[in-house]
Amino acid sequence: MQKQQEQCQIFAVLIFTFIFLLAAVSTTEAGKKEKIEKKMKKSDCGEWQWSVCVPTSGDCGLGTREGTRSGIDCKQTMKTQRCKIPCNWKKQFGAECKYQFQAWGECDLNTALKTRTGNLKRALHNADCQKTVTISKPCGKLIKPKPQEPKKKKKEGKKQEKPLE
Repeated sequence: MQKQQEQCQIFAVLIFTFIFLLAAVSTTEAGKKEKIEKKMKKSDCGEWQWSVCVPTSGDCGLGTREGTRSGIDCKQTMKTQRCKIPCNWKKQFGAECKYQFQAWGECDLNTALKTRTGNLKRALHNADCQKTVTISKPCGKLIKPKPQEPKKKKKEGKKQEKPLE
């Protein structure tokens, strides 16, 4: 009789454990279903389209750009993002256009400039960038060869001696 009671208790524990596991699995599945539904809602939103970076003051440095996207169920369709325009010669190509430049070429003696070419590496935020760009800069000081004068020979044999004091 006692053995039957022990078996019933073990059976009851197993059933209780089984019911608990079923409840846990169904809760997890419900959570997964909610996540999938949220992903489906997010997929209605279009990709962000960004404007060019507009500096806060001057023509370079810190600034902002505006982003927009479309979609009926999107919570956010506009936002502003901080950005930075480098204050160097590259700004002539746009801050969103990144180029891989070759080495500087030889100096052109007629123009006193040297040039190099850059190939587009990547365009950030859907920027409209040129595929290839060429830049020039002054060569710096040009060293022109000076006509050499014949060296003066030192007078030999006539050394003047200092008097001993």
